[in-house]
Order: sequence, then structure tokens, then C-alpha cells
Amino acid sequence: MKSLLQWTVIIPVLAWVLFFSGLINDSSIFQIVASILLIFSVMSAVHHSEIIAEKVGEPYGTIILAISITVIEVSIIISLMMTEGQAAASLARDTVYAATMLILNGIVGLCLLIGSVKHYEQEFSKPSVTIALVSLISIIVFTLVFPTFTESVAGSYYSNPQLIFASIACLVIYSCFLFAQTRKYRQYFLTIGKDENEENVEPLPISNSLFYTSMLFLIVCLGIVVLLAKTLSPTIESIITGYNLPKTLVGIVIAAIILLPEGIAAINAARKNRLQTSLNLSLGSALASIGLTIPSVAIVCIIYDFKIILGLDIKSIILLGLSVFTVMLSLNSGKTNVVYGVVLLVNLFAFIFLMIYP
Repeated sequence: MKSLLQWTVIIPVLAWVLFFSGLINDSSIFQIVASILLIFSVMSAVHHSEIIAEKVGEPYGTIILAISITVIEVSIIISLMMTEGQAAASLARDTVYAATMLILNGIVGLCLLIGSVKHYEQEFSKPSVTIALVSLISIIVFTLVFPTFTESVAGSYYSNPQLIFASIACLVIYSCFLFAQTRKYRQYFLTIGKDENEENVEPLPISNSLFYTSMLFLIVCLGIVVLLAKTLSPTIESIITGYNLPKTLVGIVIAAIILLPEGIAAINAARKNRLQTSLNLSLGSALASIGLTIPSVAIVCIIYDFKIILGLDIKSIILLGLSVFTVMLSLNSGKTNVVYGVVLLVNLFAFIFLMIYP
């Protein structure tokens, strides 16, 4: 009963009540309240994910958080596509692209910077990063690059056979990555380095009831985070357009809100000298975001005969290639430093700047 009276449980419940009340659309005051509840719901999600990770161990805890957020993200994308039809043809591509750039440059960059500032140099398993990056590069090329250059269909589209092939390729690669992470090469993904905050503290056992409560409320928190982000998007859009900024920034803001639980969890782990956990979460989230989103959207598009725009323009391909290449070089030695984090964050600012000033 005590676990059900904590703020990490009460806050998301209040957020759901406010969402279903319909008051958000009628008052700017309730929109501010919703924004506050959104932020605290993100913090609640991080809290519950840490409990789950402590109970099930690594790398399963990071996988649960990454897949949970991705499944909810996919649900929102599909629901919008079903509602808006062909008007949302580029929605999946834009969402996946924004999420990938935010993860590779923003989350990984902040983890490397904050971890290096506090601990000077952090170590991680090089084989684990190589496995993740090899899988990620292949999925990125199949889903976001090839459609720009294929000739079966004019424009940045895949034909149905090509879309089916790309979807199967994503699922095969992501499944093999999960198999490597959880079974065959699990030792590569275990945390390197000791949490400086736990040197002399024996971890408390987590009961099954607390574990299942956290599992439930992780989904509750993630669900309301996505729904509130979607509900507040018109307000966000009006603010952005009020400053004569491009509407494409709305997608980045919403993607950033959705990725907040992962980002905060990853940064907290890096701060505690558990960079391996940060990289498991970051790179695993990028893989899940693409590897699960594109096949799910492809099924809907084939069934309802929608055309889906997947290929990026040349400028975006160059920026994405720069981001992947920089991450590869930054994580090539098995050790980190401040410079890597700064360069990745500069890449992120370049992504946002060139969207404002194309």
C-alpha cells in the first residue's frame, strides 16, 4: 500500500485524470499544469525503470525501457497515420530521423561529456558498441538512405516488395542484436566500472510486488508522457510559429519529450560511472526506434495502400552520416573524453540550426 502512495505513482495518475477531463484544451492554466505533470511523469518513468533494471539486471532493464517507449511511439505514429492518411506520409521518417539524431548526438554526447567531466575518463565494452553500431548502420541505410536512390518508384519511396524486404531486414537485424545482447554475448553488455555511490552500500532487495507495480506504472508514465506531448503539440506549434520558426521543429520538441525518460536514465548512469548502461540504453533505443517502427508502419501502409516517404534528402543524409561516423570514432577506443561529447553536441546543434536556417 505504501508504494501506491508515493509521488511517482500519484503524479502519473493525476496526469491521466487531467488528460481525460478535457480541461487541457480549454485553458492555458491547465496547459501549464499539464506541462508540469508531464515533466514529473518523466521523472516517475525514470524512477520505475531504475527499479526494474535493479530487479532484472542488465542489460534487460535497459531493453525494457527502450522497447516500452518505442512501442508507445509506434502506436502514436500509426494512430496519426490512420487519422490523417496520406497527409502523414513522411511522419514515420521524420520521427525516426529526429529520434536517431537526438539519441546519437544529444543523449550519447551528454553522457560522454558529463561522465568525462566528473570522472575524467570512463571505460566501456568496445565489442558491445561495435555490435550495436554495425546493426544500427545497416538498419539506417536500409530505411532512410536507400529509398532516396531506388528506381522502382519515383521519389523517396519504396515499392511494396522493397518495403517488405527492408522491414524483414530490420526485424532480423534487431532480433539478432537482442539475441547477442541477452544471450550469446551478454557479457559484453554488462556494466564496466563501479558505481561510486554504491561502494559501501548493500543494495536493498526489491520485492515482487514493487517490481510488478513499477512495471505497470512505467507503462502508465510513458503512455501519459506521449499523450500529453501530442495534446500540447498545437500549443508548442503556435509558440514556434509565433517566432517565425519552421514547423518541423515541433517534431523535434515532441521527440525530445518522448525520449526524456531514456535520456535522464542514461545521463544518470554516466554520472554514476556506469557508462556501459548509458550506451546500452542509448544505442539500444536508436535500434528499437528504427527496427520496430518501420516494420510496424510498413504493415499498415501495405494493408491500407498508403504511400510512405522514407528516404531523406541529401543534406539530412550527410548530417546523419556525420553523426554515425562521429559516434563510431568516439566509441572506437573503449575510453571516453570530454572532446567526444562536445563534438557530438555540436553535431546536434548543427542539425537544429540547419533546420531553422536551411
